[in-house]
Amino acid sequence: DGDGQSEHLLPVCEDAKCQKSAIYLTKLGLDQWIPVLQDFRNKDTLWGFVPYHNNKSSVEISFPITLHIGDYNMDGYPDALAILKNTSGSNQQAFLLENVPCNNVSCKSVRRMFKVFWELSDLNQIKDAVVAAFFDIYEDGILDIIVLSKGYSNKDFAIHTLKNNFEADAYFVKVIVLSGLCSNDCPRKVTPFGVNQPGPYIMYTTVDANGYLKNGSAGQLSQSAHFALQLPYNVLGLGRSANFLDHLYVGIPRPLGEKSVRKQEWTAIIPNSQLIVIPYPHNVPRSWSAKLYLTPSNIVLLTAIALIGVCVFILAIIGILHWQEK
Repeated sequence: DGDGQSEHLLPVCEDAKCQKSAIYLTKLGLDQWIPVLQDFRNKDTLWGFVPYHNNKSSVEISFPITLHIGDYNMDGYPDALAILKNTSGSNQQAFLLENVPCNNVSCKSVRRMFKVFWELSDLNQIKDAVVAAFFDIYEDGILDIIVLSKGYSNKDFAIHTLKNNFEADAYFVKVIVLSGLCSNDCPRKVTPFGVNQPGPYIMYTTVDANGYLKNGSAGQLSQSAHFALQLPYNVLGLGRSANFLDHLYVGIPRPLGEKSVRKQEWTAIIPNSQLIVIPYPHNVPRSWSAKLYLTPSNIVLLTAIALIGVCVFILAIIGILHWQEK
């Protein structure tokens, strides 16, 4: 909901056959679960989550109910992918759940809700989907979609990739926190990169296009079971604000019994960039290092063309005036 705190999402079936499904949310300070999606009806068709069947004798593979989170439109509010099944038939598909402002009383306390994006033609063409997840295929900061569907038999599967053609003046920052470890003793004056580690927490503060303070946060590899398929990095949408990130905080887990917080802050982070954080040594946050990589985009090319055009126009005026003086 853009307050800088992480929430818990719980997709549920409210009956054995998933004729009635819902997604609930809770966060720090709430003593109850708030429904953020209960309307699974599209025209005359009722959809719901696919119930999990723990039947080892069955030849058909059953997948647990899982939400895959990602900000597909980079507005700063994370969306989700889910597999839904037609309750009156056998067809099941992947659907995009868009994070939108709350428009009913039940979710008023959390201000946001999910809305099923029914009219997404490319996703609707993939039948018998079983898993859907976000993935940045082109490494451009825009999250694409990967869908796993059933093949001709129950044991055959097919992988589909869908490119996100979302075009908007939206910005992002891509953050990956490494482990900062070596396979053995690290050589002197060599900063160990390691691999991406589970558990880091990332939070930022910035100012949006309207001048209001905006916060965002995400955890890196917060889940490993139940077909989590999480990305090894976090893509944080910034909306249409091209302002620098005022503050970006990165924290990593600390050993049991340690009281000091392992957290470091960086300021003035450029939008549309990738930040690689190397937390080495782990217990000395002020010694952590970060490498910033800019992601080229069409906006950079258009800016360069506009700048060259202005320079040519000015040179033409100077040339004409110089010729008239002769």
